Amino acid sequence: MPGFETIDKQELKHLKKIFQNGGGVLFRHSFEKIRGNSFQVKEFEKKFAKKFKSKYALAVSSGTAALRVALASLGIGKNDEVITQSFTFVATVEAIVESGAKPVCTQIDDTLNMCPEDLLKKISKKTKAIILVHMLGSPGNVAKIKKICKRKNIFLIEDTAWGIGGMYDNKFLGTLGDIGTFSFDFAKTLTTGEGGMLLFRKKEHFLKAKAWHDHGHENNPKVPRWEDTRSSSGFNFRMTELQGAIGISQLKKFNNIFNKHKKNKNIILKKLKKFKQIRIRELPNNSIDASESLIFSFRNSNLAKKFRKIFFKKGYSTKILPEALSWHFAGKWTHIKELNLNKNNSYNVSLNKLNKHVSLQIFYKMNNDYPQKIVSTLKEIL
Repeated sequence: MPGFETIDKQELKHLKKIFQNGGGVLFRHSFEKIRGNSFQVKEFEKKFAKKFKSKYALAVSSGTAALRVALASLGIGKNDEVITQSFTFVATVEAIVESGAKPVCTQIDDTLNMCPEDLLKKISKKTKAIILVHMLGSPGNVAKIKKICKRKNIFLIEDTAWGIGGMYDNKFLGTLGDIGTFSFDFAKTLTTGEGGMLLFRKKEHFLKAKAWHDHGHENNPKVPRWEDTRSSSGFNFRMTELQGAIGISQLKKFNNIFNKHKKNKNIILKKLKKFKQIRIRELPNNSIDASESLIFSFRNSNLAKKFRKIFFKKGYSTKILPEALSWHFAGKWTHIKELNLNKNNSYNVSLNKLNKHVSLQIFYKMNNDYPQKIVSTLKEIL
């Protein structure tokens, strides 16, 4: 975090291929004679699927679009309910609303992700899917939630916008459910400026999503695109060739980026172990986080706010916690009427937990003084 730290001449080199070898075609389909068999988005999808060990990958215009396409591919719409967690970016709930389904949110547990116990309480006969968010790079309790989904015959979608590269039980996050979604916006670990990706377990869901994100086009090889076959409506959530080219270049760097993030995070963690007054965010067993942030908690919310204030004066900001909950906590979204927020549905249990936490950015190009500024801030308030 953030992805733009690693953008350099390699991305420019891949962009030039579109104009030097691909005839300047920026559209992911057609124009075969002009583009000289240069298909950047298709190549990005192929390489992404191989990297994260999935059979089917579909590139789209954003992480939000990925969620919306996932819901469409599962046939979710009016009169259905979709459950996600109260601590997530607003886009997760927006995608549910846009599908026509009713959004339902759970409380969070000590991983700061979906609480399996509260999930069981929220499931109804109308529940068709669960969106588990690996929020800020940390895996949710996948095993427990998968068991619930299997027992209740409910689809599991993983929102892996923050969790690219993280693992659970030796499998990549985003490959554990029926569908995994990813975000490549400019602040994510892997970026294409805007953009997203879906990984699918089943071919039937992949084919439905592929058509739906392209106005229903089935891209039938037996007919030209202007006479293409279709079996459903859809929308336009296509990724452009420019984004695909950037994605290919970023993917080549991903191992280095991930390892550098992990190294820098461990440098900070080592220094934080001496502070017994703080608690490092809990990880589920058999899991590896994406190392895109480091989160710890104090005994009360006042200390978390004080840390942020002093740390900001030292030249650094925290990340979402404790300052940006208005965009990342369902209890604040009074503008989304479908949530039906009221005194009995305000997620206060989650809010009280979140208010005690601080989230730190993990940089690829970490300044030498960054770990020490964290330490000095903690010494000052403790």
